[in-house]
Amino acid sequence: MRSDPFVHSAILTIDPAFRIAEVPPRLFGSFVEHLGRCVYTGIFEPSHPSADDDGFRTDVLDLTRELGVSVVRYPGGNFVSGYRWEDGVGPREARPQRLDPAWRSTETNAFGLGEFAAWSRQAGIEPMMALNLGTRGIQDACDLLEYCNHPGGTYWSDMRAAHGHAKPFDVRLWCLGNEMDGPWQIGHKTAAEYGRLAGETGRAMRMIDPSLELVACGSSHSGMPTFGEWEATVLEEAYDQVDYISLHAYYHLQDGDLASFLASAVDMEAFIDDVVSTADHVRAKRRAAKRINLSFDEWNVWDQTDWREQGPPDDWPEAPPLIEDTYTVADAVVVGSLLIALLRHCDRVTVACLAQLVNAIAPIRTEPGGPAWRQASFHPFALTARLARGRVLRVDPVAPVMATARYGDVPAVHAVATYDDDSGDVAIFAVNRNPAEPVELTVRHDAFARHRITEHTVLSGDDLAATNSSTNPDRVIPVSVPVDTSGHGSARAYLKPASWNVIRLTDPDRPRDREE
Repeated sequence: MRSDPFVHSAILTIDPAFRIAEVPPRLFGSFVEHLGRCVYTGIFEPSHPSADDDGFRTDVLDLTRELGVSVVRYPGGNFVSGYRWEDGVGPREARPQRLDPAWRSTETNAFGLGEFAAWSRQAGIEPMMALNLGTRGIQDACDLLEYCNHPGGTYWSDMRAAHGHAKPFDVRLWCLGNEMDGPWQIGHKTAAEYGRLAGETGRAMRMIDPSLELVACGSSHSGMPTFGEWEATVLEEAYDQVDYISLHAYYHLQDGDLASFLASAVDMEAFIDDVVSTADHVRAKRRAAKRINLSFDEWNVWDQTDWREQGPPDDWPEAPPLIEDTYTVADAVVVGSLLIALLRHCDRVTVACLAQLVNAIAPIRTEPGGPAWRQASFHPFALTARLARGRVLRVDPVAPVMATARYGDVPAVHAVATYDDDSGDVAIFAVNRNPAEPVELTVRHDAFARHRITEHTVLSGDDLAATNSSTNPDRVIPVSVPVDTSGHGSARAYLKPASWNVIRLTDPDRPRDREE
């Protein structure tokens, strides 16, 4: 632990009374779409040396479990708005090949619904199914629900059994389409058109199973010209039938403006607050008893190229490498900060999906026939998923302010904490957004007077552009740094510039009831 009179200082207080909500397990979701190499040579590659009898790459399965993913959204994304789900069931040799206009590729359908259900079981994740409300609608949604969840004795459930899946897939969480406000979406609709369709689809699905959880499409991002109005109109039409409204957001370094990029969570938190306000406004107008929660089912860092302006390809390739961003230290710090933002709003954001899982803007990368490795962004997600347990505690650091071109003056320290009743552990997740200056953080924990800092893990580095690769997969990894163990009711930690940090406090006299 260092002390330097010229270092900026910040203070945060943790107290179990400052409770936001319990950590929602579904907050640590991800996303598998038929996009580029996410599925083919990502999670599914029958010819790979590590492939199991189902064709699943076991090296990717191991990394998925290590990442701590709880729920996975499938099969899209843009892909789902033109998808015929029945193309991906039954004997593989009989499945048709189709053009995929969304990603300008050829879809072989070698991996489909049954494969996803089997992969989900092996990965230990909950499936989250997206419905095609672009080119299809109510009847197709009911047929897919019957195929997935009905125990037997009907046309579609007996077909599932004939395909080798006697037990239902028991999918509880369903997305009513994807980004239907976007002009790039196949079957793009107005808010009134989509809201009516979503409400009627949800009503029909609940006639089959009232216990389903349904997600209505919110705006594709907060910069859409219809943002706010879209959410209000959709919820006016579908409020009684849905449980969630979705949010999507991607961030990237623009014009070298590192300070604004590191402060991206400012935008995410404002986006969440605005959607909550809109949903609660509709609730008040309708005098509804239930509250609509938020499903932030697409979020990540993505250095977007303007793929929407590209014309149809000449060859319609199978599983081409698309949007395979290589993540830097700076990207990983932002991912860690976005996770802090989600935890800070977990009283309403109860589902979230990092988009995506493998290869396409993903924490896991693979080579066809070769290795799989962790991108820099893998680490803050995996550690947060592992250590954020129990209650989320609100912390509002008293911190120096830093100037950003995009968001104005923002606090340099972004933080949240969790308290696990079972273990007694406190985990503090903190980002120093300042790209040039360190911060000395004082943690006041009088309410946890017996606790001491026992671990401080940092992801940062002198080279914020450093990345991992197949030949150097551990160039960017979190490291442990010395901790101040002397404090009684307070402790100090040194936050490097542009760093993501997790600080653990434990009671040394409390028996350890679970494995670390």
